[in-house]
Amino acid sequence: MLLKSIRIQALLAPAFMLAMMWSFYLLQTLGFFSGCNGAIIPLMPQGLKGVIFAPLLHGSLDHIISNSLPIVILLFLLFEFYPKIAFKIFIIGWIASGLLVWLLPPIDINTGNWNYSCVIGASGLVYMLAFFIFFSGIFRWDVRLMTVSLVVALYYGSLIWGIFPEEFFYQLPEPSRISWQSHLAGSITGLMLALIFRKQADKKIKYIWQYPNYYSEKDDKLWQAYIASHPQNFEELPQLKQENIWDYLDEIRKNEK
Repeated sequence: MLLKSIRIQALLAPAFMLAMMWSFYLLQTLGFFSGCNGAIIPLMPQGLKGVIFAPLLHGSLDHIISNSLPIVILLFLLFEFYPKIAFKIFIIGWIASGLLVWLLPPIDINTGNWNYSCVIGASGLVYMLAFFIFFSGIFRWDVRLMTVSLVVALYYGSLIWGIFPEEFFYQLPEPSRISWQSHLAGSITGLMLALIFRKQADKKIKYIWQYPNYYSEKDDKLWQAYIASHPQNFEELPQLKQENIWDYLDEIRKNEK
């Protein structure tokens, strides 16, 4: 019964993305996309193709495993609760966050020098999806979507620290290999998309019993049967006073004269 209520796109999109990520990782292990081939290299023309390929490439088995589960969960939530705009959000978020990473200057926080690096991994997409889903529920002020936002905040709230360089929190012997620029770009993109698309979504479902003139004979019979079998539940409720014709006897007599 639960599976019947889930949109098929919400299952296919994460499965397809996961298959693409692991297929590209297999190609990497076979020698394809070696070095910085396919990676985002900030401000370098040859690094622009990484806007397309970088989210599918990963530096190690731990790297791709750490990104796989969040991608599956967040893509499922996106396509389940935002089906009309999910594909648009995903594609625009993919391209926009990648371009923003390419535009951010690769500055070494420790030395202030420019440090050209190769940026790969789907963590930017993870941040984009998490920030979009969280802020979209808040901007729309919809109870159902806000509940989804709270779930994302509960499980992925710690992502906020990833938009800052690790050097802010730890003394590292060498520059961190975690791309805080990718996280920052993804979070900014997700926030902006949530703001831009805040008025575009499925129409709110209005159930038949929510209409003011709704009446169901079956429901009414069930209600009356419940009242008859549970009179004790209604003893303290305000009761409609029953009219008694004898209360109007004097008035009737005056009208007859």
